[in-house]
Amino acid sequence: MPDALESYGVNPARRMVIAGGGTGGHLFPGIAVAQAFLARNLDNQVLFVNAGRPLEVSVLNRLGWPFKTIPIEGLKGRGIWHQLKAAVKIPWAVWRSARIMRFYSPHAVLGVGGYSAGPVVLAAWIMRIPTALHEQNRLPGLTNRLLHRLVDRIYLTFDDPARRFAAHKTRVTGNPVRDEFIMLEAQARDANGFSLLILGGSQGAHAINQAMVEAAPRMARLPGLQVVHQTGREDAAYVAEAYRAAGLAASVEPFFNDMAERYRRADLIVCRAGATTVAEITVVGRAAIFVPFPFAADDHQTRNAQALVDAGAARMIRQSELNGALLADAIEACMRDRVQLNEMAARALGLGRPEAALTIVRDICELINAPMGQRTNG
Repeated sequence: MPDALESYGVNPARRMVIAGGGTGGHLFPGIAVAQAFLARNLDNQVLFVNAGRPLEVSVLNRLGWPFKTIPIEGLKGRGIWHQLKAAVKIPWAVWRSARIMRFYSPHAVLGVGGYSAGPVVLAAWIMRIPTALHEQNRLPGLTNRLLHRLVDRIYLTFDDPARRFAAHKTRVTGNPVRDEFIMLEAQARDANGFSLLILGGSQGAHAINQAMVEAAPRMARLPGLQVVHQTGREDAAYVAEAYRAAGLAASVEPFFNDMAERYRRADLIVCRAGATTVAEITVVGRAAIFVPFPFAADDHQTRNAQALVDAGAARMIRQSELNGALLADAIEACMRDRVQLNEMAARALGLGRPEAALTIVRDICELINAPMGQRTNG
């Protein structure tokens, strides 16, 4: 039954567990939902539960979000011995997740993808806690494919014409984007300068890094060009030295903590096409050249990029075709045609779903209040 406070238009304080992560593509949508959950009521509480990978620990500690870890490893794409070792850990991970639930007593659990979401959502289902999933990509990941029959609600970034999930459980919400992207103020464009932002996801992208190194001598001859490049840890020194040798003005870092501000200053973004990156680009409204990661599950990044290309909001270069000359051609063409660049940015903005996190939170709160037998009825 609905809380008595809600009868008077008051949102009572709730607790939610957000499970999963591993990459920024899973973690950052979870943070966006957490921000929206606290915005609904400042007394709400969120606990993240994940495998404790370096990115998760670093980002959550820096932003001040509480989290717990469980002993779990991924199964997909590993040798049989590693799969067996990982499988043995699953019962312990479910038990550990159940202990966290008993201590924290969440009103709902949201799985955001990644293997660490599995044991947490399973434990919540066993304990009859309202459960939900968010799927960022056009083609669902393994964890969500395994869990979808158990949960009460499934939030999708894209329509599901193949009916992979039960229609009465699904809501097409878009991909949640963090507040700092939604609240960005417009940046006045410098007619004599051009800011190029290079991103490779939270881990960097060696193929893009290599192509930019090859393109650097030519890029250095373009007047007013300023490169801002997130390389990942492995390639940072190598890329910075190549730019210095070419005389290319550049800021190079393994990872940027102020990513929204980097988007705001950018005239053009060269990046992978993970669902979270695509969502951020469309909410901010920036032109992009996508280089999809070709080994993503079922090549979903190419599908993500193609949707924006078809809408006239982006260009795409396949990694199999990528080289310094081709990338330099694409960048230079964007620099020389500001009208088309601005049109791409405007079309990207038209595809954005800045309300996604609020939509999910509103529905989760309704799910919490619904009687158990009516949770999946929508």
